[in-house]
Amino acid sequence: MAAERQPDDGKRRLPLHWKMAIGFTVGLLLGLIAHYVVGASSPGVLWFTQNVTQPAGNLFLRLIFMLVIPLLFSALVIGVAEMGDVRSLGRIGWRTLGYTVVVSGIAVVLGLLLVNWLKPGAGIDPARAQQLLDEGSERASAIVSSTGSQPKGLEMLVSIVPDNVVRAAAENTILAVMFFALMLGIGLVLTRSKSTEILLRGIEGLFEVSMTLIGLVIRLAPYAVFCFMFNLAALFGWELLRSLGAYVGVVVLALALHMFVVYSLVLKLAGGYSPAKFFRGVQEAMVMAFSTASSNATLPTALRVADEKLGLPRRISRFVLTVGATANQNGTALFEGVTVLFLAQFFGVELTLAQQVTVMFVCILGGVGTAGVPAGSLPVVALICGMVGVPPEGIGLILGVDRFLDMCRTTLNVTGDLMLATVVSRGEPDGPSGLEEA
Repeated sequence: MAAERQPDDGKRRLPLHWKMAIGFTVGLLLGLIAHYVVGASSPGVLWFTQNVTQPAGNLFLRLIFMLVIPLLFSALVIGVAEMGDVRSLGRIGWRTLGYTVVVSGIAVVLGLLLVNWLKPGAGIDPARAQQLLDEGSERASAIVSSTGSQPKGLEMLVSIVPDNVVRAAAENTILAVMFFALMLGIGLVLTRSKSTEILLRGIEGLFEVSMTLIGLVIRLAPYAVFCFMFNLAALFGWELLRSLGAYVGVVVLALALHMFVVYSLVLKLAGGYSPAKFFRGVQEAMVMAFSTASSNATLPTALRVADEKLGLPRRISRFVLTVGATANQNGTALFEGVTVLFLAQFFGVELTLAQQVTVMFVCILGGVGTAGVPAGSLPVVALICGMVGVPPEGIGLILGVDRFLDMCRTTLNVTGDLMLATVVSRGEPDGPSGLEEA
């Protein structure tokens, strides 16, 4: 009797993305009340954010990040191994790379056009801008100094190949870990034996265990979302958004146009799929991405959505989504381009067309190498600013609103990964089900 009632109980449960939406709304409202009624600098609010909500939110992210490396590694190895042959891997890989470069290029061009047209950097009050610079000076200096240790040019390409994969995993060097997983997957494709079948089954077991553990952690997501939004609203209110309203507006407008116009056109023209059905299917992943501001933390949800909601072939979704969590970051590339030009306008630095083209290409490459974690793009922004003569310390201007913008651009990144996996699946015998145009 109880076993028969279980499915009905499951249907009555509120979906996870609705729980996260409730946590988001309640956290935002209570945070605004705390900011405007109690006061952001009051001892009670500061104690609560520092000792309750901030540690709780960080604990949730740490639990996710603890499992991301084994999940990403196992999913990519399995995705490559299930291709069956290297030619199939090459076909999927080149299509993934091609769509990534083209769509990221469109994102950056869209952002640069809007910045040049609307000029958000020209209207900021100098006194308020100096205050924002002073407030973010310490963190900005730390970010700028970190760019000196980042590999550049040919060194960056060489660093993708790890000399010690264990150290790469310990240092969270995602591209190096992905390269090792890619090579191991190719090795499993080329080496067919009983021993390699056992190894592959072991890696499949690691993937299943990782997904199970992450499924348990994800149940805490609504509470973590509440903590994140309470902190943001309680400490800053709407003040920072108002102070940098033009900049925030341009970024959000560009992200929205790219998501709902460009992605819809790519889905319809390149894939022949219904954009409306696609966006309905990926709602849960979008909410998770917006809440955590991390592509890596959203990867488990994206994999499940690709399987259950979009009906994508697992061998393709595992490959494209794990690679895309680091390499296909349209929102990050767009944000970096808009931010560099915004800071150039604020500081009165005239960028030539050639310099803007340079910014565009570096943003596309920077989007590929940016860590899929909160604020992972800020060192890249500082690096590009230094390249074109814009004071890198200017990123202190945007630190106050970066968390909100990070949430927005991560939503675009994750949606773009799912869109890419959907389009790449076209023409495959086990392609997407239920997304075709009527």
